[in-house]
Amino acid sequence: MKRTDTQIFIKISQADKDKILSRMHDAGVTNLSAYMRKMAIDGHMILLDLSDVNEAVRLMKINSNNLNQYAKKANQTGSIYIEDINQLKDQQQEIWEVLKEILVRLSNIY
Repeated sequence: MKRTDTQIFIKISQADKDKILSRMHDAGVTNLSAYMRKMAIDGHMILLDLSDVNEAVRLMKINSNNLNQYAKKANQTGSIYIEDINQLKDQQQEIWEVLKEILVRLSNIY
């Protein structure tokens, strides 16, 4: 962790402070010092809504669980059904579609 041992003092109006705190809150940042340093040094913050990443992870967990169940059944019975393979393919395609949407959105950032 970086050591912060120097201070800079500025005077701002209450309206400016309220605007800064509002933007900090919108960015999901809770540490005013960290937010002010980031904005002073970089001049911008990029906010990402990664809720669809959570959806992709959820789909991957479901697909992995199904694959494990199919492998267990294949080991127990010595066979696997084409319907099971097709279901796995469909699930993989759904995951791929979600991931493509994420990649497109990320490629359009700043």
